[in-house]
Amino acid sequence: MFMSMSGGLWPRREDQPIPSSGLPSEQTAPAERFKFLVCVDGSPQSRAALRFAALRARNTGGLLALLHVCEPVDCHGWMRVAETMEAEQREEAESLLQDLAGEVWALTGLIAELHFRRGGIGSEILEAIREDGDIHALVVGAAAATACKGKLISWLAGELAGSLDIPLVIVPGNLTARQIDRLA
Repeated sequence: MFMSMSGGLWPRREDQPIPSSGLPSEQTAPAERFKFLVCVDGSPQSRAALRFAALRARNTGGLLALLHVCEPVDCHGWMRVAETMEAEQREEAESLLQDLAGEVWALTGLIAELHFRRGGIGSEILEAIREDGDIHALVVGAAAATACKGKLISWLAGELAGSLDIPLVIVPGNLTARQIDRLA
């Protein structure tokens, strides 16, 4: 068992049900399983990325980690206000991550790792990848062409430009569930 962010107990990954079509070969050690890191914020595009990554993880016998990053609260001279706002952000993030983990479980039977970080979104993603060491692909959702470009996609395209040592998978947020299911 391991502790979730909110302190509840979750079964270990080894105890989770994996559909027979998604079992890794008997020769594959658990540490060798492909892990997808999905950046989530509850938006339609992050939900599309989550669906794709969850189905890919299930279909390949892999693992899934969800990451939510909150920007630091900046209230100069109002430390108490900043602390309250950060506590509220964390509660909302934990609730979001728990809800998304429930959706992953209902869709795939997988138990997702849940990660919350505070800081600049791009630097926190890179730090999470570096610290984990077992992440094999970063999956993000892109807003539809009619929507404004998201901060994350802009940062990834502008700043990373080949510096990641893992694949970056960008899932268009306007794909239907059926289209994502066929791709995954």
